[in-house]
Amino acid sequence: MKPPIPIAVTGAAGQINYSLLFRLAAGELLGHDQPIILRLLEIPPAMQTLRGVVMELNDCAYPLLHQIVITDDPCVAFENVEYAFLIGAKPRSQGMLRSDLLEQNAEIFAVQGRALNQVASRQVKVLVTGNPSNTNALIAINNAPDLPASCFTAMTMLDHTRAVSQLAQRCGVVSRQIRRISIWGNHSCAQYPDLRNATVNGIAALSLVDQPWIVDEFIPTVQYRGTEIIKIRGQSSAASAANAALVHMQTWIQGTADDDWVSMAVASDGSYGIAEGLVYSFPVRIRQGQPEIVQGLDIDDFSAAFLRRNQTELQDERETIRHLL
Repeated sequence: MKPPIPIAVTGAAGQINYSLLFRLAAGELLGHDQPIILRLLEIPPAMQTLRGVVMELNDCAYPLLHQIVITDDPCVAFENVEYAFLIGAKPRSQGMLRSDLLEQNAEIFAVQGRALNQVASRQVKVLVTGNPSNTNALIAINNAPDLPASCFTAMTMLDHTRAVSQLAQRCGVVSRQIRRISIWGNHSCAQYPDLRNATVNGIAALSLVDQPWIVDEFIPTVQYRGTEIIKIRGQSSAASAANAALVHMQTWIQGTADDDWVSMAVASDGSYGIAEGLVYSFPVRIRQGQPEIVQGLDIDDFSAAFLRRNQTELQDERETIRHLL
């Protein structure tokens, strides 16, 4: 049997992780021949709930689940980990402003960035899901100076899969027939779901849908999907967010198909005029375990306005938490 690989998950007693942890333990991330160790981080008031989750994990008798470590110490949770899901954060509730969420969660990711810098594998893959995820990832990067910025990504995979689903439903196809959708910018209502390069069963998406549907239905539906779920469900997305986190990390490990790409928020290298260092969602391909921003895509004036708006929003967020960088 292979040596077990440690995986860290923060906010382990939360709703997203109630979906994610069981899928990790079943082998969906690293395969059905790879044992794992789950290193679960939670705040002290949630430890009792986490113990109940651990009881359930144990009751499933997963053959690949070698060990479970529970802790409230990030340095214990991140010790030698190769994969880290930073999910723990205060969730957005109805009526909460994004600036409020940013202030309340920023310190969490500064502490976790420092802990990762101290004890994690030098090749760790860190996925930031806790919102505002782009700027939380920026905080973590800047508090982990000994780790390459390429070790960190923020999740726009949920926005990506939402966009895939909307286009598939509109065209009467299944999701696997959709290729090359892009999410640009911030994981916020400013994000830009882009169909300019998308295909549906090999056919250009723009030849199958009209501009009014794109502008009036597709873009706002993807942008405000999280808000609508909170309005209807009374809570943030959980199972779909867990699925997106798993798919994001699977793709980061396994790579992208030759004829497709995915959306990930990564540290900008200046591509498409986006300020270097901002954690910004681009269309990316994964090559040898590294996200590479897709180059050479045509950006028309309509798209460029969205890209600039997202850059401005992320720069404003960065100014708000500059004391933590």
